[in-house]
Amino acid sequence: MRKINAGIIAGLVILIYSCVIFWLSFDYDYYTNLGPGPGLLPMWLSGALIVLSILYMFECVRKEVVLVKDILPKGRELGGVLTALGVILLFMIIVNTTGFVIACTLLLFLLLVREFKWYWGLGISAGASILLFIVFYTLLGVPLPVNAFGW
Repeated sequence: MRKINAGIIAGLVILIYSCVIFWLSFDYDYYTNLGPGPGLLPMWLSGALIVLSILYMFECVRKEVVLVKDILPKGRELGGVLTALGVILLFMIIVNTTGFVIACTLLLFLLLVREFKWYWGLGISAGASILLFIVFYTLLGVPLPVNAFGW
């Protein structure tokens, strides 16, 4: 099995991300009549991030190598990470159909049931979802996906 340097992988991910942001910053005005435009900050920050990610990758080659297999979780921790990723994917798939409250309750319940008894997990997840819906949808007017019942 080939040994993969985790620093190089992280540096490449950050480099690709910063290059995309740098490219997208050209869609906005760099300077306007009133002063600096909305493209100034993303262009300079992503440009600095490009330089720093390249320097980081050079540093990772020169210094002690940290392997990907050494930093990945194992056992129960890996199950927690995979559960979180799966639950987020499930949430994205069902939220437009079931509405925010039901999808958020299911998401939180599936995350909490690993650590709490099922009835505590269900109560906490339902209460938190309803509270979030009331605060964001009702009080702040943030548009959230709702089902046929309006919640």
